[in-house]
Amino acid sequence: MILQRLLREPLLHFLLLGALLFGLYGALHRGAPDEILVDRSRVESLSAQFQRAWQRPPTADELKGLIDTWVREEVFYREGLAQRLDRDDPVVRRRVAQKLTAMADAQTSAEASPAEMQAWLDAHADVYRLQPSYSLRQVYFDPARQGKRLDASIATARSALSRGGKEASGDATMLPERLESASSIEVTRVFGNDFAEGLAKLPVGEWQGPIASEFGVHLVLIEARQPGRLPALAEVKPAVQRDLLRARVEQSGETYYQSLRQRYAVRVEAIPEIALDSSKVGSLAKAN
Repeated sequence: MILQRLLREPLLHFLLLGALLFGLYGALHRGAPDEILVDRSRVESLSAQFQRAWQRPPTADELKGLIDTWVREEVFYREGLAQRLDRDDPVVRRRVAQKLTAMADAQTSAEASPAEMQAWLDAHADVYRLQPSYSLRQVYFDPARQGKRLDASIATARSALSRGGKEASGDATMLPERLESASSIEVTRVFGNDFAEGLAKLPVGEWQGPIASEFGVHLVLIEARQPGRLPALAEVKPAVQRDLLRARVEQSGETYYQSLRQRYAVRVEAIPEIALDSSKVGSLAKAN
């Protein structure tokens, strides 16, 4: 009686029919290959890559070879993923992370308005401040070479120069006799920091000295001086825009990472062979 009731039950008929259809579908599609679609955009991309490399479009045979190579790589790629060969591979791991980072960076605006750039310049004035610059002449004296004659040689040269003489007897040197509109950074690079700092205290248009450098002492004539100043935006616009956009990309990337980071709970297992800083371990535990 129970068996007869079950055989007349519509639900049983439905389940048996579903199982039959499922089995039939599996039998028909058993061993059916996965599809690899080489669409038009892929073909155009392969052709464009060839043209960039060879400065001409590929022939029909060359294009077929490009497609065959791409299909071969795709087959190996899919099989590698199926066998989980991408796991625990530092190169693949790093590359995927880089691509995701690049995608996040691409979402950041590549333009900055004048108002944004001016605000950035105001907030980072010390970075863009123009250094003082000097146009100067110098006469060099080597203390080791001059010995006891050093003070007398300097006095004689200064007297001659002060009377309008164009040349003065100093010691031979590879140092430049004259600098034109050289920034304080350039002066420091050539003569050293002590010499560059000493220039800031000298009047313009008068021979002064001796001024010490890393090489000896000098008589110096400052012909012109431009004080340091904060430039107008137009003078440093490319640098300001570059730095602003870089900072914007970094901030966007950090914000994106933090939004992803919240989805994961990180647990750090202590490794007996490595002595961990207990304070850092504690901070990690609190963070998680």
